[in-house]
Amino acid sequence: MAAVVALLRPVNVGGTGMLPNTVLADRCWAAGLSEVQTYLASGNAVFVSDQDEAAVRTALTTALYAHTGRSIGILTRSAVELTDVVVRNPFAQVPANRVVTLFVDEALLTRALDGLAGQRDEQVRLGLRESFVWYPSGQATSRLRLPSRETGMARNMNTVTKLAALAGALG
Repeated sequence: MAAVVALLRPVNVGGTGMLPNTVLADRCWAAGLSEVQTYLASGNAVFVSDQDEAAVRTALTTALYAHTGRSIGILTRSAVELTDVVVRNPFAQVPANRVVTLFVDEALLTRALDGLAGQRDEQVRLGLRESFVWYPSGQATSRLRLPSRETGMARNMNTVTKLAALAGALG
């Protein structure tokens, strides 16, 4: 059994995709996951499972669809992977609320930034299955558009660090 983190998209963002944490937790339990915890009202769940990443996503997608009647995008990471993301953060020296990690399903290639648009003072670094973005002037005025924004799940480093700690505590 291993600790896993699920990132959902879009959930409770700007009033769309409303899915209360109690419902998210219930759907995780219904998917056969255990020791379920949720974090913030933005689609973050931590749990324990003996299933592989694809099986967890399938089970959770099915359980969420049964409740909502719509598909909800889900990315998963093991506790070890998420902790590694925190360790590899190339912007660890700046405030964590100004650094966003954009998670994607597949490994990123060098050309993953082809199509990047609107970059001003933002800095972008590629990880393994994530991009790190530092917004020195904040996100509110940023016009940055990453090619993977449509399919990726973004979380700021405060959230990523907390999710890694919660998952690490589960084992």
